[in-house]
Amino acid sequence: MTVRAMGTAAAGGAVRHTGFAITADGTYAARLTRATPDSDAWFPERWTLDGHEPYAVPLPLDQPEEPGTQVLPLSDGRVLIVRRVADRFGLSLLYPAGRGTGELPVGAVECEELTLLPPAPDGRSAYALAPGQHSTAVWLVAGGAFGPELVAEVPGRCSGGGWLDRAGRMLAVDRELDGVVKAVAVDLERGGEVMPLLQITEESNDRLLLADPDSGLLLICSDAPGHGRIGWGVLGSRRPVRFPECLRPADCVVTPFAVQPGQMLMPENCAVALRIDIAKDGAAGGAAGDSWLGVWRPAGRQLHQLPAPEGWLAGSGLWTRDGELRLPHATSAVPCGVARVAAPADAPVPDGIAQNDPSGLEPSGAPRTPVLCRPVPLQQAPLTDPQAPLTGRGTAG
Repeated sequence: MTVRAMGTAAAGGAVRHTGFAITADGTYAARLTRATPDSDAWFPERWTLDGHEPYAVPLPLDQPEEPGTQVLPLSDGRVLIVRRVADRFGLSLLYPAGRGTGELPVGAVECEELTLLPPAPDGRSAYALAPGQHSTAVWLVAGGAFGPELVAEVPGRCSGGGWLDRAGRMLAVDRELDGVVKAVAVDLERGGEVMPLLQITEESNDRLLLADPDSGLLLICSDAPGHGRIGWGVLGSRRPVRFPECLRPADCVVTPFAVQPGQMLMPENCAVALRIDIAKDGAAGGAAGDSWLGVWRPAGRQLHQLPAPEGWLAGSGLWTRDGELRLPHATSAVPCGVARVAAPADAPVPDGIAQNDPSGLEPSGAPRTPVLCRPVPLQQAPLTDPQAPLTGRGTAG
C-alpha cells in the first residue's frame, strides 16, 4: 500500500497531522485518541485491518498520554510510542498483554524536535527526523539491534518524508537549504548520501507529497507556475511534470494521501485519493466535517468529488491493488470502521484532445511554461555522480 497517513502536505507545504498511521502492508493502524469525547485523557489505540471486520484494541497505561505524543504501528502488531520527556524523546513499544498493556522501552533520542516518518516498507523498522541548527538527523528509532541508531545526517532542515522503494533504502525528504525547499533522496545504505530528486527551477520550492514505488508515480507541490500547485511526474521519465487544472478547484485545498499500488509500468492509471477542504485564509479547513473525498487519475483528467463517510479520520486511507479505497472512520455508534469506496470510472477522453497534447495525458489550459524536472531514476539510484544537475521540461496548465 502507498500511504502517507501520519501527515499530509497541502499545496502550501504545511503538514497537517492526522494522528492515524497505517502500516505499509495495510495490516495495522494506530492513533492517539481520547478516552471520551469530552476527556483530556489520551491513550494509544491499535486497529487491526486485515481481518473480516476491523477492530480496535486500546493500549492505555497507568497515566494518560500528552496530546502531542506520536504513535506508529508495526506489522507484528506492536505500536511504537514517542513521548517528550524534558530534553529528550523516550521510545517504547506497546502491545496487548492480557487485560492490560505491555510496554517495552527501547531507548531515547536527545534532541529538541523529533518527528516520525511514515511507516517503513518492511513493517519492522521506524525512522524519525530530528532537525538541528544546520542539518537534520535521520534516526532508526525501532528495528535496530541496540536501540536508536543515527543513520544519516542531511545538511539543511528536512521535513515531510516518503519511501521511494520497497526495500526501505531510498528515503525522500523535503530539504530547506539557503531559503529554498527541494525534495532530495537519501540513500540509507550508503551513509545517508544525498541526491537531487526534484528541481523545477533553481528558485522554486519543490516538495514531494507522495511517491508510489510500484509505478513510479510522484505527486509534487511546486510554486514554479507562480503559486503553489499540485503536479505529477514519473520517476525516471523524461516527460514533463504536469500541473492539472482539475487539481485546484476554486476555494478549496486539495491534499493527496494515497496512491493505488500494484500498477507496474502504468503510472497514468493509478487512482489517487485526495482530501478536499474548504480554503480558510489560504490554509486547509481544520474541521473534519469540512473535508470530503477526491479521486483522480493522471490519464482521466477528472477530479471526482465524493462525500466522506461519517467520522472519517480525514486524510487517512489506503487502496487495494484492484482499485478499492478503504477509509477508516470512528463515531460513537461505530468506534472502529472502514468504509469501502470503489474508484469511479473516468469519462472517455476525446481523441482530438489526446492528439493535440504531445504527452497524450493532460491537456494544457494555459501557455506552456518551461520548467525543469527530471526525477531521479529509481533503477539508477544511487547515482554515480550525486551532484549532477537534473534537467527536463514541464507543463503548467
